[in-house]
Amino acid sequence: LYICVEFYIIRNDRSGTLFADALIAAVKRGVSVFLMYDYVGCIETPGSYFRKLEEAGVGCLPFNRFSFKKGLAWFDRRNHRKFAVIDGTTAFLGGLNIGDEYAGFGESIVRWRDVGIRLEGAAVGELRRLFTTLWKSEAGTRPEGIGPHSPSTPAGEADVMVVSGAPHHNASFIRSSFRMAIAGASKTVRIVTPYFVPGPRLVRSLLRAAGRGVRIQLLLPSVTDVRLVKIAGRAYLSPLLKAGIEIYEREGTILHAKAMLIDNCWATVGSANLDFRSFHRNYEVNVIIDSPDFGRQIDEMFTRDLERSRRITIQEHEKRPWFEKLLERLCDPIRRFL
Repeated sequence: LYICVEFYIIRNDRSGTLFADALIAAVKRGVSVFLMYDYVGCIETPGSYFRKLEEAGVGCLPFNRFSFKKGLAWFDRRNHRKFAVIDGTTAFLGGLNIGDEYAGFGESIVRWRDVGIRLEGAAVGELRRLFTTLWKSEAGTRPEGIGPHSPSTPAGEADVMVVSGAPHHNASFIRSSFRMAIAGASKTVRIVTPYFVPGPRLVRSLLRAAGRGVRIQLLLPSVTDVRLVKIAGRAYLSPLLKAGIEIYEREGTILHAKAMLIDNCWATVGSANLDFRSFHRNYEVNVIIDSPDFGRQIDEMFTRDLERSRRITIQEHEKRPWFEKLLERLCDPIRRFL
């Protein structure tokens, strides 16, 4: 029937070629295929890549195409969502973009650590709605060939909810979902995020939970692709460490996974990071799953990552070089834009 695909980054590499070939093959089978990509995220991808798809019959739409009329606000507005909807019955969602670093192709490519999930049931319809709504806002018309959602798969045992964030929201739905989850924790909170610039509200939520005796484990990257964000985020670590929150750095790869697990049964996975950009400036989408079985999978994944991680102590953090502390202070005015 149809395929709706939305990604922040699509690279013109081996993974990108395989991805394009799969979309073109679907068109040849009579499937309606629609691809929305972020203009800034794909700035290094040649236009010929998308022209090839369009010539084959794939509907391609760049989100927030460059325009002098938009001014500096153009660069600050991003579509950071990553998901695909197949026939309105199956969806794939997470933090993965289309690129060799996510697939681990090539000897010189370091395979990034990321996470994604497959969904079936009513939640797929909400992702389809998000896709068609944003497509219409950018193109002016709805994508043709996508009929009304009528899930053919029965609902599973897990309670699933889709949470989306957008720049025009007065309050961040993404941040509110994180804070409500942490506020409801009674035993454990396990968080993995590649970019940690949480802001004072989320820090207060973590400190309150720690004060109630909740065990909190925060997994961050040891090596990052955005050094400035890591520097800016270090300013938030001292109060968390002093409150007894365990902070680890994943070694051996670049961490790009985004997940939170509450009391081993309530989990959220998606595209949003714990930073101002995801809260206020990006289009994001997360899925919340209330299921002990799924929570067990996330818990096992987190435990395996901890085995490859190094714990950060308050003594080590306080002894970091003076120039790192200076850089953290210099980052203060721009934290909301990272």
